[in-house]
Amino acid sequence: MSRRRLNEFDLTLGQKLLQMNWMFIILLGVTVAIGVGMLYSAAGGDFNPWASRQMIRFGVGVAIMIVVALVDVRIWMKLAYPFYVVALILLVLVELKGSIGMGAQRWINLGFVQLQPSEVMKVALILALARYFHGANLEDVGRIPYLIVPLIMVGAPAVLVLRQPDLGTALMLIASSGAIFFLAGVRMWKFGVVLTMALAAIPIGWQFLHTYQKNRVLTFLDPERDPLGAGYHITQSKIAFGSGGVFGKGFMLGSQSHLNFLPEKHTDFIFTMLAEEMGLLGGLGLLGLYFLILIYGYAISVQSQNHFGRLVGLGITSTFFLYVFINIAMVMGLVPVVGVPLPLISYGGTAMLTLMFSFGLLLSVSIHREVSIARRGGEEDV
Repeated sequence: MSRRRLNEFDLTLGQKLLQMNWMFIILLGVTVAIGVGMLYSAAGGDFNPWASRQMIRFGVGVAIMIVVALVDVRIWMKLAYPFYVVALILLVLVELKGSIGMGAQRWINLGFVQLQPSEVMKVALILALARYFHGANLEDVGRIPYLIVPLIMVGAPAVLVLRQPDLGTALMLIASSGAIFFLAGVRMWKFGVVLTMALAAIPIGWQFLHTYQKNRVLTFLDPERDPLGAGYHITQSKIAFGSGGVFGKGFMLGSQSHLNFLPEKHTDFIFTMLAEEMGLLGGLGLLGLYFLILIYGYAISVQSQNHFGRLVGLGITSTFFLYVFINIAMVMGLVPVVGVPLPLISYGGTAMLTLMFSFGLLLSVSIHREVSIARRGGEEDV
């Protein structure tokens, strides 16, 4: 098939389903199954209230993922900016009349579901930045004025998320966007300048942090300063890790979790519960699954013959890596507690559905990897 033909073709539904990366979907299913098992254990051997809902959400998520995957990647490129605008409007609505839960204003009540727009923005921002940089060459990316618009695109939602307050998600938005900037060709010295400015601004930024955010940082530096207060989560997490040993205590036999010493065992600290019950080997097994998912994600991305698809795929896969790294480092006490869930394992609605949506985009990149999209001046990807 000629290159010209590849630019004009429309795959049939059957052809798209055949080109779907089903092994990748199986890996996601196996990972979610482990999460459902842990949620079943967290509820004391009951599918309610967490495991059953997680299975339903994953089923809905798979349907969303497949539908998104079947949509031509060129359509997603056209929808990138509108999607970003909608996500930004939702963040503004949270600021105006969002629902408050656990001391934070992060959700919009749609009646049938509590929507967390910051999770939607993670995907929308990747799409928008990928479209912006799709038409750029290295000379454009090297010019500082050209970077002003994408910096504003990152800064606006980051500020709105910080006001909720949600420091962890704001940092995730900045970090995942930084990966897109790097992949688009922004020079390392510019990242160095930004990092230096950020470090210099720490004394000023410290004054604007909420008390609980300051306590998280201080607890990270000295977990023993308040073992029954701010340091309780991480102290109990470390105890659970140590008690699991190499082979673990056995399924549903974790003392720290089932005696309720371990807080948030079904969300942020679910990896700790897994390590206590399944031990070091169980933890390494889950990390192995994550590693395979990342390998598939990066392989799909680099095989795309259009720059937009490459940036979207690499952005989504890098964001997934950040989720995994930050959560596991957090529960091990290597970084401050920032409230980042463990993807596909932690209980959560919006996080699960937006993650499956993003994987749908990744699969769309895979299915339409041979499609060429014109860049500036009609130039095609090579």
